[in-house]
Amino acid sequence: MSTGSGRKKALLKVIILGNSGVGKTSLMNQFVNRKFSNQYKATIGADFLTKEVMVDDRLVTMQIWDTAGQERFQSLGVAFYRGADCCVLVYDVTSPDSFKALDSWRDEFLIQASPRDADNFPFVVLGNKVDLENRTVSSKRAQQWCQNKSDVPYFETSAKEAINIELAFQTIARNALAQDQDLDLVNEFPDQIKLTDDKQNKQDSCAC
Repeated sequence: MSTGSGRKKALLKVIILGNSGVGKTSLMNQFVNRKFSNQYKATIGADFLTKEVMVDDRLVTMQIWDTAGQERFQSLGVAFYRGADCCVLVYDVTSPDSFKALDSWRDEFLIQASPRDADNFPFVVLGNKVDLENRTVSSKRAQQWCQNKSDVPYFETSAKEAINIELAFQTIARNALAQDQDLDLVNEFPDQIKLTDDKQNKQDSCAC
């Protein structure tokens, strides 16, 4: 049975980008499983977890894609980025290099995902590891960067201490849902699978 929400997508695809070691996997695990591990294990390629969340009395499933931050995995292909409803950019507040890399991660996403309305696509920035004392990137600097990018929402988080995780992901889900309602997109995945089928169909028609 269909609900009153009609054709709107109940599955939100969220992509987390940022340099390796900034805590992307830890943030995802803390949000989905409420767990944190001190052991660092580099993500190979891409992985995703799902979690059901309530957004303004509506149950939606967030499909959260975690990526390897290493540059050799950066070209993950259009299929990975395509159909994303929100992009989360993560940096480590103790690492200036990870903060400087936000521009290139944002550009990479916009090139690969090619959203229909790039100027208004929902990004959220997370400054992670605020539980550490050796902070080098100030809140003011991060907030200025976000303001210059059309007032991107900004949260300071700690995957270890579970600081602002729920709030950040609620905002991510809400903004992704708003984006989906604005465009009322049909899920784009079937279009990609057709690419190889077209060639086969042409060959079949020749044989008639």
